[in-house]
Amino acid sequence: MKYIGAHVSAGGGVENAPLNAMKINAKSFALFTKNQRQWTSKPFTEDNITRFKKNLKKSGISEKMVLPHDSYLINLGNPDPEKLEKSRDAFIDEMERCSQLGLSKLNFHPGSHLKAISEEKSLDLVGESINIALHKTSGVTAVIENTTGQGTNLGYKFEHLAHIISLVEDKKRVGVCLDTCHTFAAGYDIKTSEGYIDTFNLFEKLVGFKYLKGMHINDSKQPLGSLKDRHHSIGKGEIGLDFFKRLMKDDRFDNIPLVLETIDETIWKEEIELLYSFI
Repeated sequence: MKYIGAHVSAGGGVENAPLNAMKINAKSFALFTKNQRQWTSKPFTEDNITRFKKNLKKSGISEKMVLPHDSYLINLGNPDPEKLEKSRDAFIDEMERCSQLGLSKLNFHPGSHLKAISEEKSLDLVGESINIALHKTSGVTAVIENTTGQGTNLGYKFEHLAHIISLVEDKKRVGVCLDTCHTFAAGYDIKTSEGYIDTFNLFEKLVGFKYLKGMHINDSKQPLGSLKDRHHSIGKGEIGLDFFKRLMKDDRFDNIPLVLETIDETIWKEEIELLYSFI
């Protein structure tokens, strides 16, 4: 079964996110548990936590279909020791916030080497950072998102994801989120039928579908291999509708949150309906 939703607002309080998901008939959703562009935020109150859990139950959405996203400031592969420590502390705080809400996943971008160290050494730092966070928390899985490879970002190759996973000591608490726009922009031809088959066969070989914990469902404004992170509405970008039709019929993507991050939130409800019509 497909569980399609969107990255909804938690404005006014994290407890509002499930209600916003309900408005678009979502069966999954993503959210920021704190301001994604600030290092610190106020702790949750007991009221925040109680109302979030109450509203999540009201929405009928399982906690397994909620995929929180961490702050964009966090860089778990930062070559600067002081800034790396700051990122690690912030990441642990994000995992603890997920746990408080009764959620079991935290989605994050792996990090950037900033041209100061090699990709491999930076990936090693990401693996080490995840191990530290998992040792200091419980019950929350670290879900690595693939990237476009823009700038000095890590995670644009399936090999990067596999490298990080290989370093994580608790394999039960690590996973991957594939962003369709990022995958395409990084050079994986998911648009054609042959490319679709080859891409996901390669993903299975290098990473494994057992680690796939969620997806971000986006079209791309930029062409194949652009390395640019520019999302577009479903069917209006360079990827096109045929890919999404294949995806919706592919049972390898069942039973995980499939989350829209497309650019026009006013049509999320219609996009969700469109995607379900392909099944």
